[in-house]
Amino acid sequence: MTEHSRIALFSDDPDWHARRLTEALKKRGAEVVWLSFAQCAFNTQGGVPGLSLPGFDDALPDGALVRLIDSGSLEQITLRLGFLHGLRALGVPVYNDARTIENTVDKSMASFLLNKAGLPTPLTWVTESPDAAQTILDQEIKDNGKLVLKPLFGAQGKGLRLLQSPSQLPKPEEVDGVYYLQRFIDTGSNGTAGTCHDWRVLVVGGKAVAAMIRRGKGWITNVLQGATCEAATLDDTLSHMAVKAAATLGADYAGVDIIRDQQGIHFVIEVNSIPAWKGLQGVCESDLAQTIADDFLSRLPAKAPWAVTG
Repeated sequence: MTEHSRIALFSDDPDWHARRLTEALKKRGAEVVWLSFAQCAFNTQGGVPGLSLPGFDDALPDGALVRLIDSGSLEQITLRLGFLHGLRALGVPVYNDARTIENTVDKSMASFLLNKAGLPTPLTWVTESPDAAQTILDQEIKDNGKLVLKPLFGAQGKGLRLLQSPSQLPKPEEVDGVYYLQRFIDTGSNGTAGTCHDWRVLVVGGKAVAAMIRRGKGWITNVLQGATCEAATLDDTLSHMAVKAAATLGADYAGVDIIRDQQGIHFVIEVNSIPAWKGLQGVCESDLAQTIADDFLSRLPAKAPWAVTG
């Protein structure tokens, strides 16, 4: 990476994370251009081959860092990911790139890939059939189990449901036609406030760099759902599982959620390729934004001749 590299920071919301990343990148001499996906376009008339990025004229960024992809229609999300695919095709390092984001945002693919890699994850079923979903739920209840119903696309603990009886299965229109079902992992807390917990491990550049315990008010442990954070020691089990999970989904950096059952077995619950770390930063001494920025900048070529001439 050379000084004065020009970085595209994609964020439709200039949130705390985007501001911290900007500060960290500028500290290393980089110029940061904030971009909203809504400002970008495919354009095959001239200039940079096929892409129009405000602030870059007839040039490409030396690298692109994705902080946030806002919600939108299927067409909008496809287009935004297309921009990231396009940048990668033009040789621009993208952190994390579209393939990784697709692998992690789609919970069904994430579960498939994690299971294929041999990582312990909760038993998972994904189906469009309400009859099949009902059969799965009936059997789990019969076996004294519970199921967690999650939106196929979703984050921050929104839309989660705990299914504890056969009558609780929602209609297809309530789940956008897809049932993503996971076996509930019993941590032995019985849902008591403050005792339900999991670990969030931040992986950057193939290393587990920080971790925290999230304690929920109930069985949901997301910070935005009211969970509290406390510092956690990164032991070998957490580090190994988190690093392998991030690598399996192709993530340059990721927030990996891990839970432990009553028998002491750890499970990977989720891998987030655009993770928030504000809660983790609050219980961690190291500057996590700087850690992420430094790893990103280390991946840029020594010289990036992106300017289009002639």
